[in-house]
Amino acid sequence: MMAALSPNRIRAMARKEWIQLRRDSLSMALAFVLPVLLLIIFGYAIKWDVEDIHIGVLDRDGSVASRELVETFRSSGYFTVTHRPEADREVRELLVQGAVRAVLVIPPGFSADLAAPRSAPVQFLVDGADANTATISQNYADAITARYTSDRLRVDITPLRLESRVWYNPTLNSTNMIVPALIAVIMSIIAAMLTALTIAREWERGTMEQLASTPVHRLEVVLGKLIPYLLIGLVDVVVAVAAGITVFGAPLKGSVVLLAALTILFLLGALGVGIFISAAVRSQVLATQIALLTTYLPALILSGFLFDIGGMPRFLQAVTYIVPARYFVSVTRGIFLKGVGLEALWPQALAMVVFAVVGLGLASRAFKKEVV
Repeated sequence: MMAALSPNRIRAMARKEWIQLRRDSLSMALAFVLPVLLLIIFGYAIKWDVEDIHIGVLDRDGSVASRELVETFRSSGYFTVTHRPEADREVRELLVQGAVRAVLVIPPGFSADLAAPRSAPVQFLVDGADANTATISQNYADAITARYTSDRLRVDITPLRLESRVWYNPTLNSTNMIVPALIAVIMSIIAAMLTALTIAREWERGTMEQLASTPVHRLEVVLGKLIPYLLIGLVDVVVAVAAGITVFGAPLKGSVVLLAALTILFLLGALGVGIFISAAVRSQVLATQIALLTTYLPALILSGFLFDIGGMPRFLQAVTYIVPARYFVSVTRGIFLKGVGLEALWPQALAMVVFAVVGLGLASRAFKKEVV
């Protein structure tokens, strides 16, 4: 039977870990500076909005109608005409050199075809090397030409008129969806990295034998070492949320209390995994490398942060269910953008409860031989 855990011993372990952490300037910088730095860098660097697309225009018609079409593209706010090629060879060179993202080619007889009226084909040559920008550029061009035709001929292009309304992120600002998820990804990385050094540091400094000789249960050691990092993690999340709202303008529509509660669950699991890694390998360098490998790549690629999980192959979709960041990304986006409560997020909350239990269990089990 396991003896009852002692709050005093846990508190003493936590105090010892905090004193040791406070003396380590590198760990303190990692704990407080790196999360904010990553948030600012990634928040500004990662953008899916495509604006100010540079295009060339080859106008072989030279009519009022063709100039009006070009002006429609320019006044849309999405395209900027930067080049005026005069031959097909120049068009190819512009696309090959990456000087423009697309070229609008208006054939001779364009105005006559419109006046007939009959089909008036126009080419829009797009550089497909960047598939995302190419797809968005095509969509913009389709919408602009449809509006131009409708306004000029004064008829609806199709009998069906679709009126769309975007919920939760009406401006379709990619920053609003990137920043909340970025908080989840950064915390999954930082939490594991911080605690990955704890037990390994004790072994490398030769203080583990002293710790092993004390009548402290292994779970008390794990909890004592975990508490300071849990508090640091909560401070980091508060700072990251504040920066997301004030610097990037991300909306926070949901419950702060619910966000705090689910953050604690997530941090418990992530910190537990870090301690497990630290106890298992006993080397700070190796523990840091393993922590990065097991948290950074899965959180970045398999959490739904950068890539839609539904678009992944089936076997990768199955793998994402064991990536904790997947659930925390859903939580942060749901609370920030949709303002949903536990009635919608209970599956993610349940998954993070399991993650916290597994993380703490692994940490305690890996520490079994070190503390008796």
